[in-house]
Formats: sequence, structure tokens, C-alpha cells
Amino acid sequence: MSVEGVHALVRRTHEERVLRVLREHGALSRGQIAAKVGLSRTTLSEITGDLLSRGAVVVVDTDASLRAGSGRPAELLTLDPSSGQFLGVDLGHTRVRIAVADAAHEVMAAGHQTYGPDTGWPERVAIAFDLIDDVGTGSGVSFRALQGVGVGVAGPQPAEPAVAQAFRERFGTTVIADNNTRFAALAEAITDGPDLQDVLYIRLADGIGGGLVVGGRLVTGGHGVAGEFGHVPAFVPSAGAEPDACRCGRRGCLETVASVPAVLRTCRRRGLAVRTAEDLEAALRRGDPVAAAVLDEAADAVGQVLAAAALVLDPTQIVVGGRLTRCWPGVVDRVASTIAERAGTATPRVVRAARLGDEDGALGAIAALYRQTPLLAGYH
Repeated sequence: MSVEGVHALVRRTHEERVLRVLREHGALSRGQIAAKVGLSRTTLSEITGDLLSRGAVVVVDTDASLRAGSGRPAELLTLDPSSGQFLGVDLGHTRVRIAVADAAHEVMAAGHQTYGPDTGWPERVAIAFDLIDDVGTGSGVSFRALQGVGVGVAGPQPAEPAVAQAFRERFGTTVIADNNTRFAALAEAITDGPDLQDVLYIRLADGIGGGLVVGGRLVTGGHGVAGEFGHVPAFVPSAGAEPDACRCGRRGCLETVASVPAVLRTCRRRGLAVRTAEDLEAALRRGDPVAAAVLDEAADAVGQVLAAAALVLDPTQIVVGGRLTRCWPGVVDRVASTIAERAGTATPRVVRAARLGDEDGALGAIAALYRQTPLLAGYH
């Protein structure tokens, strides 16, 4: 190879690194890009200047709002938003949620559709396709620039390969499929910034799932079930004479104690007529002692499971999300107190409520697409 060829190869490699960083992290200043890719300011200036002239990169803002001093604001660069679209899909137990983002990390459209808990996977996928069509039509998104699809699937995933294949056949692009709460964990982990930390995430909703981000990587485990906190034994003696059966086939799982259906069921056993999460929320607002006692027991059970996980994994943060935390925000404080009591010195520095809403799984699926390299190296 000639000297000119070597120079061209090196330059192309530098460009790819810059584009990859912007794809993964969104808008950054030139200084931030230089620090992440390890290039000198001079070399980076040449690379970004060329990318700007070709339209691959655009200036979206400055960091003036973030600066404390009086120095000149730095321009923020990002990928051309029209250069690609990324679709995130969260196939939960009772609803599907989707989000579409552009290459600049801006959400272009979103939507959701409910279905029954006994709906089969082919029907769930068909409902998701209809929703995607409806959202695309309503928002004007054509999906012609679709670069990838991330699909989160609720629970242990025997259906995951079939779901992924259905999306590949429909869209003809890269598809990542995994547990939806694992994707939610990724979305929550990056709310404090693009540099991931060690985060343990749990979602208390129609079911209970979770995810781990350890050393900046999503962890799947040897059998793909890392973070399945919902199926850790957590029987609460006062909740009943015998542990309830779980859909996994065992009894006494955390999901049978602290998921929304489990809490509602326990309330009804104790004479409180609640059928929905909204009923439970109303009972808590009026200070119903039965609702409060059941939620305290559920939070204690969650805290016990997470304390054990903290002793083993020593995460920086524990994040608690899902419908149950929105019914009663105090559940997070109760969980944190139990963790502190049981985990001792392994108690995380931060135990907080999730910042994202029900779109966290879909947004996390998009984040996974952005971070295929290097975060998801060997992660399929």
C-alpha cells in the first residue's frame, strides 16, 4: 500500500471513531470528542471540519447553558439527524410501547397499545407492527432510513429468537432482542450521562424484572436471565398461609409478593376491594391502612432481595422503577431502608426512583442500538 493509501486508511479510521462516539453519546463538544477518541485537537479539527462540510455532522447548539465561567461557548456536534432512524420496541406483559429516534438521539415519535396478559407472542408481534404503522402514519415517519430495531421482551425469553426473526423479516435491518427490563436498566443507567456506571435496576409492574449494568456493560448471564429478580424466593409469611404459585412454576417468588397484581390480590384477601393500580393509588391517597401495610410488606421483600444482590454485586446505584413506585413513591424509601439495614457496608451510594416512565424499555432498546460497539460486543 502506498503512503497515500496508508494516510487515507488512517483518516477513515479516525472518522469512523468520531462517528461511532457521536452515535453512542449524542451531541458532544470537540473537546469531549477528542477526549473519548484519543485524538489531538488539531487532528480532530481536521476530521470534524471535513465531516461538517460533507453534512455527516451538524452543529446543534453550544454548551453555554452548562458553563460557569466566561469563556467562549463550545459548539456541540452531532450526527445529521436525517442520516438514520432507530426503532425501540417494548413487548411487555400487557402492552407494547414503541419509540423512534433519529441519529442525533432525538425521539421523533412514540406510542403504545394494550393487550391481554394471555395474548400469544405472534399476536403481540402483530399488534406491535400495527402500532408501528399507525405511529409512522401519524407522525410522518416513513422508516426509510431505519438503521436498526431493538426489541425488549418480557420475562425469560423462549420467544425471543422468533420475535427477533419476525422483526428482521418485516424491516430487513439489524435487530437486537433481549429482556425489556434489561434494556430499561441501560436507559436508566445513562440518565446521569453517557459514561455508564454499575447500576442494578428493578421494575415493579405487572411482573418484576431487572437488569445489571456492570463495568459499563449490560450483563446477560450464562443463560440470559441475569437480573431476573422477580423469580428470587421472597415469601412474606403474613401475606398468606402458603406461598402463591408463580407463572414460572415455582412458589413464593418475589413477583408473587411485590408485582402490581400480587399487591392487589393481597389487598383483596384482607378485605380491601381494589381491582386496578388506580384503585390502589386512590386507597393510598386516602390513607387506607390495609393498602399501606401491604405496600410496606412488598417493599420490605424487594429490599431483602436487593440487599442480597448488593452484597454480591456491590453496585454504585440501585434504581427502582415501574407502576408500583408511581402508585406510592414512598416504596423507594422503604426499599432503601431495608437495603441499608441488611446490606451494611455494601449499601449502594444511591438508591433512587427511576427517572424515566413506561417508555424506558423502548428507549433502552434504542440506546443498545446506539451502543452496539463496544458496549454490545458479543451481545446478540
